[in-house]
Amino acid sequence: MCLAIPGKIVAITEQLDETFRKGKVSFGGIMKIVNLYMVPEAKVGDYVLVHVGVAINVVDEEEAKLTFSYLKSMGEVEELETPDSPQI
Repeated sequence: MCLAIPGKIVAITEQLDETFRKGKVSFGGIMKIVNLYMVPEAKVGDYVLVHVGVAINVVDEEEAKLTFSYLKSMGEVEELETPDSPQI
């Protein structure tokens, strides 16, 4: 099953223009580089839903933390920690 996982933007790492950006996102302490082009309004400190490496929506912090805790309890965030998946 494909899920969108909530994470917090901790840094903007690349920016070609106002739209095409990449950022470092924390998923419960696991850091990944995420494409931010679908959420041009997102900024450092915002929570975003990430699907296959692309942030697809900005979400409320409470909603993000609650959703992440549900996913973690179901074992759905384990793939973030796999050796195949580059961490920052």
